[in-house]
Amino acid sequence: MNFELELSKGSFCIPECTVCKKIVWPPIEFCSHCMGKVSLKKGDFQGKIIEFSKQNEEYFCVVEIENSFKIIAKISKEPQIDQIVKISKCGINEGNYFFQIS
Repeated sequence: MNFELELSKGSFCIPECTVCKKIVWPPIEFCSHCMGKVSLKKGDFQGKIIEFSKQNEEYFCVVEIENSFKIIAKISKEPQIDQIVKISKCGINEGNYFFQIS
């Protein structure tokens, strides 16, 4: 499993335990629940905006992905609480993860 390699290519994957199927976040090699090996699950994952704020004409959202874990992401238009979104762009910039949703 190499979450950061996939993210650096612009591909968002969810780390999932191959044994108990638990989503493992933050991404690590072994499941904290059963110590099973973690693999990356690819897909077109949805999330729900649970909070947002505006700073310098940009919106930042806390998004719950697959009813499991939360990320902070930018959105280009005014968001709504409980709005369903998808990750439209992601990557690593100067060592930091970034996520854009739409």
